[in-house]
Amino acid sequence: MTFRVRFTREAEDDLVRLYAFMLDRSPAEWDLAERALEAIRRAIGGLEHSPFSYRRVAGGSPFLRELLIPFGASGYVALFEIEGRDVVNVLAVRHQREDDYL
Repeated sequence: MTFRVRFTREAEDDLVRLYAFMLDRSPAEWDLAERALEAIRRAIGGLEHSPFSYRRVAGGSPFLRELLIPFGASGYVALFEIEGRDVVNVLAVRHQREDDYL
């Protein structure tokens, strides 16, 4: 079974914010920012095939889960919810060193 992955507006805004943050630190980091987005894209692509294999959010619904995305010395975390039989909604994307998204 293949799941359709959708981004909420908030999750899309998170990606723009994360990208801009890397470029604000150093405009020469353009390549690094592109590689970070590619790592996020590849990892989220895995949700199309096996969203139930990722860890559940503590104390949350069994359909509310998070995906750890390694990148460099830390990485990112994507919060997502499995909706129905074939849809995954990405709710938020954060750097692992940011405040929690719940």
